[in-house]
Amino acid sequence: MAMAKGYAATDASKPLVPFSFERREPGDDDVLIDIKYCGVCHSDIHQARNEWGNSSFPMVPGHEIAGIVRAVGKNVTSFKVGDRAGVGCFVNSCTKCATRDVEVEQYLPGLIATYNGFEADGVTPTHGGYSDHIVVKEGYVLRIPDNLPLEAAAPLLCAGITLYSPLRHWKAGPGKKVAIVGMGGLGHMGVKLAHAMGAEVTVLSQSLSKKEDGLKFGANAYYATNDAATFKMLAGTFDLIICTVSTGIDWNAYLGLLKVDGSMVLVGAPENPVPVHAFALIPGRRSLSGSMIGSIKETQDMLDFCGEHGIAADIEVIDIKDVNEAYGRVLKSDVRYRFVIDMASLD
Repeated sequence: MAMAKGYAATDASKPLVPFSFERREPGDDDVLIDIKYCGVCHSDIHQARNEWGNSSFPMVPGHEIAGIVRAVGKNVTSFKVGDRAGVGCFVNSCTKCATRDVEVEQYLPGLIATYNGFEADGVTPTHGGYSDHIVVKEGYVLRIPDNLPLEAAAPLLCAGITLYSPLRHWKAGPGKKVAIVGMGGLGHMGVKLAHAMGAEVTVLSQSLSKKEDGLKFGANAYYATNDAATFKMLAGTFDLIICTVSTGIDWNAYLGLLKVDGSMVLVGAPENPVPVHAFALIPGRRSLSGSMIGSIKETQDMLDFCGEHGIAADIEVIDIKDVNEAYGRVLKSDVRYRFVIDMASLD
């Protein structure tokens, strides 16, 4: 075992603090990555504060990991020392299945989260990217395109794939009208990706405060949802709405913005049940669905797509000692658009 250092939540009510812990030595099928950058995802906050009720402590958060390969096991063929590599939201999958399903593994039994989870043995805890290095099986390591800055690529490992997957699944592209609800860490990636896919993109945000950014990222239009006229004007407009917010909204009003056979997809996770009237769905044969990250295969497709189109996150780089302040700012929507921790600040 090798000692690692990072920052951990030791209790749901306490700030993150410096923390030392053991990582396994790389086995024959493993890749050891020196972590250079790690994005701060809102789900890190949910889990560090046990807001989903499934947290184990101590916990080292972080699943938007970008770094450089330091060592590889003898069976590894896809990576070599010095390669740019990433790790996303899970480090193993299909551990309770007969075979791994590389298309939809994120939805199948036996998914092992990058942190706040347990290895296949059910005993060894997983710890995430707010740390100096990580050891991951080759099949769960991702290649980061050379033209993307590592720090701006890190959020693609969660925020990027979380939007890419539903946009691909619901066939966003030329001739399709797509609305992105919310212009935060997830939403701004949705605008960039949907635009690059050729869709007509509209941002639906509480106010117009980020309109200039939204148009710069590729939105064709930008509307304030605190204006009731927006919902009247845009009724029956969209083929696809992707909702990135976790706060309460008028779900029936948003469903009314869909065309016949349109779909509204949730990627944000509201704390309370979603109240939907049947007649918001039935008359237009509309659908309300959910989507969660993507498979490793699809995540690599997303990274390659981003490399081809020069897409990365807009970020604010911070030192790790400032992570607790960053959590507070995320909750106030005071970041444009993703915090990324510079792991050199651990030294």
